[in-house]
Amino acid sequence: MGDGSGSQAAGAGAGVADRSERLPREIWVLVAAAFIIAIGYGLVAPALPAFARSFDVGVTAASVVVSLFALFRLGFAPASGRLVGRFGELRIFVIGLSLSALSTGATAFAANYWQLLIFRGVGGIGSTMFTVSAISLLVRLAPPHLRGRASGMWATGFLLGNIAGPLLGGLLIAVSLRAPFLVYAAALVVALVLTGLLLRGRTGPAGASDPEAVPAATFRGALAHPTYRAALAASFANGWAVFGVRIALVPLFVVEALRQQESWAGYALAVFAAGNAATLLAAGRFADRRGRRPPVLAGLAISAVGMGWLGFTESLPIFLAVSLLTGIGSGLVNPPMTAAVADVIGSKARGGTVLAGFQMAADLGAIIGPVLAGAVAELSGFGAAFALTGVVSALALVFWLRAPETLPSRAATSSAEDVPPRPGPGGAAPGTTALEEAAPGTSPQSLPSTG
Repeated sequence: MGDGSGSQAAGAGAGVADRSERLPREIWVLVAAAFIIAIGYGLVAPALPAFARSFDVGVTAASVVVSLFALFRLGFAPASGRLVGRFGELRIFVIGLSLSALSTGATAFAANYWQLLIFRGVGGIGSTMFTVSAISLLVRLAPPHLRGRASGMWATGFLLGNIAGPLLGGLLIAVSLRAPFLVYAAALVVALVLTGLLLRGRTGPAGASDPEAVPAATFRGALAHPTYRAALAASFANGWAVFGVRIALVPLFVVEALRQQESWAGYALAVFAAGNAATLLAAGRFADRRGRRPPVLAGLAISAVGMGWLGFTESLPIFLAVSLLTGIGSGLVNPPMTAAVADVIGSKARGGTVLAGFQMAADLGAIIGPVLAGAVAELSGFGAAFALTGVVSALALVFWLRAPETLPSRAATSSAEDVPPRPGPGGAAPGTTALEEAAPGTSPQSLPSTG
């Protein structure tokens, strides 16, 4: 009888342990929404420049439409962070998706270039609202010891959507330049309904009315933590290289330096995405088991070498191989970097402004990178431009070399084990956030509320 009860207890403990290793259903809802949103964004990406040119404007004016979206995202990010802290993530997520759906649908009916600019600007505001709130939800809903895996799944959802979207967008362009915008608006409505129904009542009270939430972590308080500063540097480098220089210079390098057809530029970007997809989930799992720093350090080192090498390749096969290597490096960085930011904020506190600053660093890199690297390419050639991008990643690596580990102890996060608290290896002590571990006087409980 004792053996049977012991077996049952062991089985029950194993069941609890198994459940503790599963991502909550809410995380999968966010992943599905990310995939739908990314597909829609990929639908309009190939159509937007041509649609702008259809209003008889030049190449520069058409490029402004693309840049304006990023500028509005960047400018409205701080306000989005404050709104998340005041009204809660889900409400701002829904409002952001609604704004994006309305502006995208209106874009399909733009009668002139100026209307197109206005609608895309409003879309940028909606985009930053649902991005900041989605990351904040990811931080709060994912168990601390599964943050890396959750971040990897969420990033994979976006990546797969960005791969599938342009393929479908190319087919829709053959029908009409306005068709991708209508389909994207419909996709946003689907994501809106999906998250509104499945997450309603499952994300906790709104920020101002949550009795259990500690005062919201502030950007200034998080900036005192060296790991958050390292995450900002890596986010800036990632935006510069992945969302800026890669998109702006790789197609030009393939055509002008390697003398290849334009289709090979698309293949090179796809190879990078394949390397990225191959490592995102593995990086998240590794970060949850061994720590945030090792995969970030390895990824930044690989990215620095890969980006610096790209501009000096002289054959297409080598260029594709280096693109794959650089994609692997980027995939190693993203999930553990996001998980480290979540560790700094903690599970209880809302960190809208902290996450907004993290997003703004990537947007700033995506805006500055192509401009500076493009100017360097014109003055000194592609090799110098890609080398500059490699240097930016190397500087971020220096920040991470000085950053402490933030992985919480498993003893702190597992409700199945009743053991005395003890600090994890290199991680924060149980029951504390990374802010408390690094600087007891700057814990979220003692930080001023963002109100």
